[in-house]
Amino acid sequence: MNPTITAFKRSPDAGRGLARDTRVRWALEEVQQPYDVRYLTFTELKEPSHRALNPFGQIPTFEVGELIMFETGAIILYIGSHHAGLLPGETNARARAISWMFAALNSVEPAIIDLANARIEEREQPWFAQRMPLIEKRVRARLDVLANHLGSAMWLDGEFSAGDLLMVSVIQRLKVTNLLDNYPTLLAYIARAEARPAFQRAFAAQLAAFNASANA
Repeated sequence: MNPTITAFKRSPDAGRGLARDTRVRWALEEVQQPYDVRYLTFTELKEPSHRALNPFGQIPTFEVGELIMFETGAIILYIGSHHAGLLPGETNARARAISWMFAALNSVEPAIIDLANARIEEREQPWFAQRMPLIEKRVRARLDVLANHLGSAMWLDGEFSAGDLLMVSVIQRLKVTNLLDNYPTLLAYIARAEARPAFQRAFAAQLAAFNASANA
């Protein structure tokens, strides 16, 4: 039985691969697990039938058999725990990879989401010009730590893992800003991840879905 994920019928990221279903698609592609997709409109996301699967009315959800999950980190941890290719087999290396998963979502992403929300929702507010340097400073502080840790390595801890998948998915959001310009190490890190065949397939699937909805 193939798992089924939910995704935006027409993603607000215009097919750039930033919607969170792309993260789960990528994980499934890495472990070579076929999957099905149920596409939802923004109205359908808030209906009781979907909230029964995802209480917050978001995407993606993950359904396989009687199991229903939400939150990308939890879904990818489940996928990595049940398929080879995303989490190391050695106990300590596996624990470190999981630590990087949590670091991506808890230590790095909040500052980046704060930046994105401010750029979209607060641009016309009188405090915008004063607030932005503070937000950008917090983002750079996280990028400094990440770049210093990565150094000349290809991945965060040995081989590519779910920690890299989530970290790259998070910092990709900064490509529309100039904040990565002073971090060639991180730009190369993103490029390596985006060159992976599994990422290419996941990105193409999300883009195809957006194009289909745009042309409908």
